[in-house]
Amino acid sequence: MRSSNLPKTVDLVVVGGGVTGAGVLREAARAGLAALLAEQRDFAWGTSSRSSKLVHGGLRYLKEGRVFLTKASVEERCRLLAEAPGLVEKLGFVWPVYEGVSPGKFMLGMGLFLYDIMARERQHRYLGKQAFSLMVPNVRQEGLKGGFVFQDAQVDDARLVLRLVLDAVAAGAFALNYTRAAKVERDSSGNVRAVVLEDVETGETRTVETRAVVNATGVWAETLHRSPNPALHLRPLRGSHLVFSAQTLPVCQAVSFINPADHRPVFAIPWEGATLIGTTDADYKEDLMREPGITAQEFSLLLSGARHIFPGLGLSEKDVLATFAGVRPVLSAGKKDPSKESREHVVWVDKGLVTITGGKLTTFRRLAWDALKAARPFIPKTLRDVRALPVVEPLPPVPADTRGLSPDTWRRLLGRYGRAILPAVAKAAPEDLEFVPGTHTLFAELPYMAGERVRHLDDLLLRRARLGILCPGGGSQNLDRVEALCAPVLGWDAARWAEERKRYLNLWAQAYAPRPSAGGDGA
Repeated sequence: MRSSNLPKTVDLVVVGGGVTGAGVLREAARAGLAALLAEQRDFAWGTSSRSSKLVHGGLRYLKEGRVFLTKASVEERCRLLAEAPGLVEKLGFVWPVYEGVSPGKFMLGMGLFLYDIMARERQHRYLGKQAFSLMVPNVRQEGLKGGFVFQDAQVDDARLVLRLVLDAVAAGAFALNYTRAAKVERDSSGNVRAVVLEDVETGETRTVETRAVVNATGVWAETLHRSPNPALHLRPLRGSHLVFSAQTLPVCQAVSFINPADHRPVFAIPWEGATLIGTTDADYKEDLMREPGITAQEFSLLLSGARHIFPGLGLSEKDVLATFAGVRPVLSAGKKDPSKESREHVVWVDKGLVTITGGKLTTFRRLAWDALKAARPFIPKTLRDVRALPVVEPLPPVPADTRGLSPDTWRRLLGRYGRAILPAVAKAAPEDLEFVPGTHTLFAELPYMAGERVRHLDDLLLRRARLGILCPGGGSQNLDRVEALCAPVLGWDAARWAEERKRYLNLWAQAYAPRPSAGGDGA
């Protein structure tokens, strides 16, 4: 924490650097507020780098009667697709229909019909068995009647968070990672008056005066603000994923299916040059500060589901490149089946401390607006209405010298980073304009990302880039080249690089390796 650079007073302090907190910071900065964000780990360290990477309405919410949640999600998906090309992109989905397996053709068709009405565009169609099998040649044939084809969208969740944070900083906000809100101070009337910030690694502290705090800490929300409803509390739920190479598990569009082992919907999702299988829904009872990892039961459950839907591929444990798990903040009034808990968000207000938790990645902007609306009475300034502004700036033009990169690659680069990436590409050596094997990431992106407030190697390889979950061994075969490219930016000496390598590889083995760890809390 560079305390000399921080203001003594701000209009708003945001606690939590996931997508909700980043969204609040971005909207606050655009609304004309002096705002500061503090994240106790790295930006997007928690749920917001460990999702299924989907920007979607959620068909299953319709089945549960949550029409308004689905409608809001579909509307936000449509906006994000229009406003963030290259960052949020369309993703084709297929859902096979099997004899005797629910949901059947009628129920799925009704859900997709409502989906299309909400999107104001017909996006689904039904294919018979032969046509569907041609589209998804590896799908299970036994009992197959046909299937639906429809549209949703996907994103690199951590990159979305970084884009929001850095855009907010460019607009005048402050953002600190590895900094916790040690204390919210109040005056004699109980109103918020300041926040004590502490660098979690150096112990350095700084008090920033403010009358408004947004608590966007997800599963940690009740550590700052206990639920005002004694019957409603946060229930941390773990969702885990398997990662395969696209060569091992080739899918051209996402395949949604029911896992026969637990009768839950599961996705096989093409993403960044790999294929994800997920997700699970299980209570998480471990220390929230511990890096979550998949359990043996979840690993087996997802692998058996993948084998069931793609029986001819011969998938085995050795085919799994990596795993990852995240913990969702779900508000619960009891012990429902985890999959039936509401994903809607809540807002609590306590004399300047506004807590917002729950919700979905897709609707982060609506959560941000709800939080700012609740905080408005405690903010001395008038907020500009920025709800009509696009989530990120429009794509800048592709430079005249394309450096031999394709239009799709330029769309991706400009969508993810904006015009800030242009100097990095312009000065890159020709060999660095190649993709890291098995990914959609150019080597030339790595030194740029190293300058995005990286403190540790896992910040770079698990969140700025995603080599840790896309490459064999967490990208260990690329570490020499990563060091050569990023050393001038990070300024680490040889001893620090050796320490960071060891730290990163140990962390990867504990929480991201293909084999589940011996520990864990079960499912």
